[in-house]
Amino acid sequence: MREISPTFLNQFTERRKPLLMAHRGNRALFPENTLAAFRQAFIDKADILETDLHLSADGEFICIHDATVDRTTNGIGEVKDLSLVDLKSLRALNAQSQPTEYQIPTLEETAGILPESVALAIELKTDQFLEPSTCQRLGVLLKKKNIIDRTIALSFSLPRLQALKNMVPEIPIGWISTMHLLPDKPVDLIGAFWPVFYLNPWYVCTAHHKGMFVCPLDPTPEPRLRYYLNKKVDAVLSDDPGKTRHTLDQLIGR
Repeated sequence: MREISPTFLNQFTERRKPLLMAHRGNRALFPENTLAAFRQAFIDKADILETDLHLSADGEFICIHDATVDRTTNGIGEVKDLSLVDLKSLRALNAQSQPTEYQIPTLEETAGILPESVALAIELKTDQFLEPSTCQRLGVLLKKKNIIDRTIALSFSLPRLQALKNMVPEIPIGWISTMHLLPDKPVDLIGAFWPVFYLNPWYVCTAHHKGMFVCPLDPTPEPRLRYYLNKKVDAVLSDDPGKTRHTLDQLIGR
């Protein structure tokens, strides 16, 4: 049986499951992956903040989902080709595709507002995380900000996760998948696309037997929350953590 990193779970021993993971913050009320979306997720009582990581042209860790800034900001271009100054000159778009006052944050800025009671899930979005120097710098930053013991790295790419694990052994890793029906990878957390949990009703039980933490890939989980509770998943993902927290509290009777 695999044992998940104890430091990551220590903070959750007193909390009722499932934990609530805010997907890119609260992207229902604020532009995704902005400090405003993150702060709203904290107000919503999220247990874990999930964000995405790319690198700027000058090597800064940037909290943005896409490889380009085109969809989420008023700019154009690939994140890796833009300096931090370039990226900070852009403004995040709202649901109507209009520029707002919000900027793209760095990982360091995000770590700076993270409450002590909230964990951080960082999704590695680029193959730059295959480079040992990049992974080493990420580990140094997480230690500098004193959050490495409550951070987990996520990715659809097992090689990226393993590269980080090689350089930062203490960080737990989580593999995200689409239609992989078995929790059979050497990871601490596993997150399959939600239909898998119906196609394989034993998925959670099997993962738990192997010592894995389970969080379905399902950012709009409300229609399936009762099923997830029955299956005893460890965490649920949400684009609207306030709504999901309210529904969970109703179902569990908190």
